[in-house]
Amino acid sequence: MLKGKTALVTGSTSGIGLGIAKALAAQGANIVMNGFGDVAGPKAEIAALCVKVAYHGADMSKPAEIEDMMKYAAAQFGQVDILVNNAGIQHVARIEDFPVEKWDAIIAINLSSAFHATRLALPAMQAANAGQGWGRIINVASVHGLVGSAEKSAYVTAKHGIVGLTKVTALENATGGVTCNAICPGWVLTPLVQKQVDAKAAAAGISNQVATAQLLGEKEPSLQFTTPEELGALAVFFCSPAGNNVRGVAWNMDGGWAAQ
Repeated sequence: MLKGKTALVTGSTSGIGLGIAKALAAQGANIVMNGFGDVAGPKAEIAALCVKVAYHGADMSKPAEIEDMMKYAAAQFGQVDILVNNAGIQHVARIEDFPVEKWDAIIAINLSSAFHATRLALPAMQAANAGQGWGRIINVASVHGLVGSAEKSAYVTAKHGIVGLTKVTALENATGGVTCNAICPGWVLTPLVQKQVDAKAAAAGISNQVATAQLLGEKEPSLQFTTPEELGALAVFFCSPAGNNVRGVAWNMDGGWAAQ
């Protein structure tokens, strides 16, 4: 379905980003990866899906590096047709104890980076298809873009901002072929969440299994994690013809979290 398209997925060397990148690659899209940590392994996983894959290690807190990444993607594959703004970090603390440098980093990586990548991707998307335009911008927000949780002031602020940016981007492109939507997962068992499970287990002196059950039980009625594969399938839907008139939504896959 996406053969000949190019998808740039930020924060795609593991977790949600990698799951979405693999789902888009399975539909034929060439992939530009971004992120830290192991690159060779995830890159090989995507290449095994018989698409072209490239990597750029932009620090998503730095606008100049984001601009270089977008230029690199265009040089590799012509243009970015699908932009998935997924890069994110987390820090947990009460507001009065929240380190200022952590606040600044979370806002920069979780929110501002999506703005910078979007503003740089839009012109080529708008000019595609002989001026009719075609593009898909998918912002990975969170259920925390819809509701709040204590001790996550920066993360909740950034994710609410992502939902707002999604709506404005969709409205500004409402009469063309460029759509923008947000995915709002609940708990997804990524390395980021695993650290929270480990910390909970260590603090309470309980097993990882019990800590996991407690974590899910606090917020997620389904008592199960959403998977990167499920999120990838939703991203593919947004890119399909069936998603042509889905615009500006914040689509939660949260096991009923926000329904409470």
